[in-house]
Amino acid sequence: MNKTLLKILVFGLLILFIISPFTALASLMLVVLVSAFFFLLGDVFQAIIGGDTDPKKS
Repeated sequence: MNKTLLKILVFGLLILFIISPFTALASLMLVVLVSAFFFLLGDVFQAIIGGDTDPKKS
């Protein structure tokens, strides 16, 4: 679950970097934002269905 919370935090920071007026390479950041969204969505879905998101506990 900590991995999921960390990805949510990083996703929020990516959104702030894109919205900020001093963003360089905004189109590249949009690509990173979309990929981070899909990784975050996968982790949240795994957390909801009760899957193990920590690879060390296998």
